[in-house]
Amino acid sequence: QVQLVESGGGLVQPGGSLRLSCKASGSISRIYTMGWYRQAPGKQREVVAFITTDGSTNYADSVKGRFTISRDNDKNEVYLQMSSLKPEDTAVYYCHAVVLPHGVLSRPGNYWGQGTQVTVSS
Repeated sequence: QVQLVESGGGLVQPGGSLRLSCKASGSISRIYTMGWYRQAPGKQREVVAFITTDGSTNYADSVKGRFTISRDNDKNEVYLQMSSLKPEDTAVYYCHAVVLPHGVLSRPGNYWGQGTQVTVSS
């Protein structure tokens, strides 16, 4: 069993910063790409940023220059540093990872965290 647990969400004023963390735990053989998605009320879930095992990153145009994704492979953690936050960044943020569980017959699968609320408001 593989679990992803996010932390770090909350209420912040426009222009402020927040740092999200996500830790993967369980029967993990290897973690491939890790990333963050978000879903605002009434909208579809969208990708925010992702990072590969070698550290290559990719960002949604809406967050480029404001958000930074990073990971600690030793700790099985991924982070999202969010700066210059805007009200339109308000959403539930989900951690995602492609994980190969332990097991001779296991295959890589997509795993999600439970989500953490980020609210940007004055």
